[in-house]
Amino acid sequence: MTSLLRLDAPSWRRALVLGVLLAALFSARLGQDDNWDLHNYHLYGPFSLLNGKVGVDLGPGQWQGYFNPTLDLLYYGLALHLPVPVTSLLMGALHGLNGVLLALLAVELLPRRHGQPAWGLSLLLAALGCLGPAFLTQFGNSMGDNTTALCVLGGLLVLVRGAHDRARAQWRVPPARHLFVAGLLLGIGAGLKLTNATYALALCLALLVLPGRPWLRLRAAWLYGWAVLAGIALAAGHWYWRLWHTFGNPLFPQFNNLFGSPLAAPVGIGDTGWLPRTLFERLLWPFLCLMEPRRISEQPFRHLLWPLLYVLGITVLVLAVRARLRRQPGPLAAQPGTAFLLAFAGLAYLLWLNLFSIYRYLVPQELLAPLLAWLLLTALLPSERGRRLALACVLLGALSVLSRGDWGRGGRGWVPYTVEVPPLTAPAATAVVAIAADPPLGWIVPFYPKEVVFISLSAGFPESPAYVARAHQLLRERPQRYLMLGAGPLPTLELARQPLLRYGLQGVPGSCRRYGAAVGTSPHGYTLCELRLLEPAGQ
Repeated sequence: MTSLLRLDAPSWRRALVLGVLLAALFSARLGQDDNWDLHNYHLYGPFSLLNGKVGVDLGPGQWQGYFNPTLDLLYYGLALHLPVPVTSLLMGALHGLNGVLLALLAVELLPRRHGQPAWGLSLLLAALGCLGPAFLTQFGNSMGDNTTALCVLGGLLVLVRGAHDRARAQWRVPPARHLFVAGLLLGIGAGLKLTNATYALALCLALLVLPGRPWLRLRAAWLYGWAVLAGIALAAGHWYWRLWHTFGNPLFPQFNNLFGSPLAAPVGIGDTGWLPRTLFERLLWPFLCLMEPRRISEQPFRHLLWPLLYVLGITVLVLAVRARLRRQPGPLAAQPGTAFLLAFAGLAYLLWLNLFSIYRYLVPQELLAPLLAWLLLTALLPSERGRRLALACVLLGALSVLSRGDWGRGGRGWVPYTVEVPPLTAPAATAVVAIAADPPLGWIVPFYPKEVVFISLSAGFPESPAYVARAHQLLRERPQRYLMLGAGPLPTLELARQPLLRYGLQGVPGSCRRYGAAVGTSPHGYTLCELRLLEPAGQ
């Protein structure tokens, strides 16, 4: 290995601090977050929670507006009260901590050479892990995957440290305190963003591959599982209770086929359009997605290590089964830590493949990819030539940073949001209706007086007859009614005429007015038109 990888512990620690600082500056360089989800619900959700709007408004953040907003409270508080550069620096530093956790994990898992931890190599693999397209494009923004990855990597690190007894140079079932802390972290991650439940479950099952008696491993998984539930309750219990009390469905409007809330259609809700369609596609999914990246993302993200990891994982599994049949040590028999990480990553991948298949939910996997590739290649080829090949492969994987894609940025100005609000003489008697799902307008709601009621119709929410009836009740109670549309005034109103008539509504011709709005320096004007309620209401 080159001398660049030979670091001592103090230099390594200074490099980690420098990495966090560089992450903060990189985030500031990217500028203001301006992604579609922020326009839809990342600002509306916290505003709704903090201002008693849950159950008052009707879906201005579409169905995603009822996700647990606890995760968004941090970004909401920063972005609405601090200048853009300060928010970007703080969010970038927070996301940069993923690199620190990754380096700490690598130090635990990489074999020591001449009795010394692999400080330099761990730093290199952590840096390469942070170059993945999903992680980089979400850097400093509000989408949440980079933030909750801290819970996943943190929980994984706690378990690895508990399982690796360096004093005795052996691996074991982690002590109860490590299981509790790790489960709590993964549970918090799942509570903040439900898609992380796949990682919580994968880590629970991966405990079963650690060395130790079967009953100890089962006990560890059981203790960890209860800690996960405690973490979910801590991060999301208040929100689930609020939704249950308000709508009769703790995950409203999701899984309403089970809970039967009257204000939503009895459907499960889930974005299944990204899933593989056939068994053949499932078997070759990493290769197909490398060739057709838009099968798993709106952005053309490509990561070169996925096919390699897929092949390496299958190879290790086949060799392990053959060794078991021959009653010989498997390829990872001397590396229980690598077996544990592979089990976690493989199980998380299978759960992701069958539940979501949306690329940005793979951020923790993407961060771990170079480390796992190195461990597997050096386990299969335990020689200096194998180490050189592993280094070449993980460096080649770094070319994934060239993958193009952008969730949206609003420039590097100073003011985060600018919204022109019309003068409202009686906010408590005012209702605003949004009639389109795209562009989403939920981000504008926090800038209106909280007494104004916002209603979403035909805009991505699974409406029920009771939902429509509730919308009409709100409109009858509020004589000042407006229709909120995108930027084009009269043509847009004409396009909205038929959808409005289905709800017994009618826009008033000649009443439309354009209002200015911007996210950072990116303009997102909107139109407000007067709205008339027809009687009897047409359906």
